[in-house]
Amino acid sequence: MVIGYARVSTDDQTNAAQLTELKKAGCKRIYEEKISGRNIDRPELTRCLDRLDEGDTLVVWRLDRLGRSLADLLEIVNTLQRRKIAFVSLKEKFDTSHAAGRLIFHVFASLAEFGRELIRERTMAGLATAKARGRLGGRKPKLAKDQMNKIRSLWDGNQYSKHELGAMFNVSKSTIDRIVRPGPVKLKVSAKARKSKRTSVRPRGGK
Repeated sequence: MVIGYARVSTDDQTNAAQLTELKKAGCKRIYEEKISGRNIDRPELTRCLDRLDEGDTLVVWRLDRLGRSLADLLEIVNTLQRRKIAFVSLKEKFDTSHAAGRLIFHVFASLAEFGRELIRERTMAGLATAKARGRLGGRKPKLAKDQMNKIRSLWDGNQYSKHELGAMFNVSKSTIDRIVRPGPVKLKVSAKARKSKRTSVRPRGGK
């Protein structure tokens, strides 16, 4: 069976032109949707994909009617191919039931992978450059070092509460908690005490 899918982004738009072309292409059933392509949840598309069986053909007026992005489009068409369902886009004359259409699809997939690799390489190069300059990634601290020292000083002087300090420096109470929280206490052990401790420990099996 040849099944069509039509989508427009807003209620002000109409599917009329798409429906006309899909009917000319021989679609026996057409699923319509009025929803933005950016929306992950497209219920009519889900119903359409669930309805398709092996040997069927899914037809759309244009590629961007089906996928939210190139990656989304490739994922859907890949799934259709695994289920042995052909895919046709009328505007681009794209048809995976023929060898030429499958070749074009694989070119698209290769270009998408190439784009992802370029982004990954640029990201790694940027991180390496930042590290070489002494800059590390991550969120910048909300407060400068002198501001944090001032907060500790005011807190140690018992002048303000944590809520008041947060309001003064425009940060949350949890941020103040982290700044004034005392670090772990390190106990200093004298050399004499360490020596005494070592000599007091008997070797295993000794008397």
